[in-house]
Amino acid sequence: PNGSGKSTTLGMILNVVNKTAGDFKWFDGQLTTAQALKKIGAIIERPNFYPYMSAYQNLALVCKIKEIPTDTIDEKLEMVGLLDRKDDLFKTYSLGMKQRLAIASALLNNPEMLILDEPTNGLDPKGIHEIRQIISDIAKTGTTIILASHLLDEVEKVCDYVIILQQGQKIFEGDVTDLQLQNNWFELRSEDLETLKKLLAQHPAVRQLELSGDMLKVFSNDPHLSGKDLNRYLAEHDFFVESIIKKQPRLEDAFLKITA
Repeated sequence: PNGSGKSTTLGMILNVVNKTAGDFKWFDGQLTTAQALKKIGAIIERPNFYPYMSAYQNLALVCKIKEIPTDTIDEKLEMVGLLDRKDDLFKTYSLGMKQRLAIASALLNNPEMLILDEPTNGLDPKGIHEIRQIISDIAKTGTTIILASHLLDEVEKVCDYVIILQQGQKIFEGDVTDLQLQNNWFELRSEDLETLKKLLAQHPAVRQLELSGDMLKVFSNDPHLSGKDLNRYLAEHDFFVESIIKKQPRLEDAFLKITA
């Protein structure tokens, strides 16, 4: 959620915010923070470039500051779809283009890890789609990406591992699919819902049952429980249902449940 400490955490591990407690290690502790930061590209705040300079000139200046060669500028601009606009002044760029230029800037040192803090914040749907596609393309090159966002649709579409913070505390860490599996449910239909409910109440993996119209919702404490398992259990008790449908929640639904 907003205010949970995402940006502050990223700021601390990038040495732009002083930590008051705790410790962290980069790359299994094999490098000092200073050494590790040379292998990392990051965008923590809104892009800040010189408005009267072109995109290429701004990136060339970044290269000079970072003491890295300029021969990859065109490659990075092409990666974010700005090569044909490299000679245009930064002040003529849309918000989405500015964000893409910032990503190009963070890639100039060919980082092993890219850190993005709210990369789609304030963008329109087209801009969000463009940034999302760029992130996916970068990930395919083998670059590890740490993405902080409160837009769960974005997280669900581009991330495979998630950490959820709430008021500065970690409340979940694991695969995105694991989070969804922990909150999935089954919808069963039968002509005799009361008997069905009584039978399933005795199943060791069932933690909650909920009648909803003409169906019974079944919530399990076993994320790997399948519809086949339920059907077999019911058949062993000489009970047969009309249908069993497994429902997997969107990440947003799972998030709301875990943070409630």
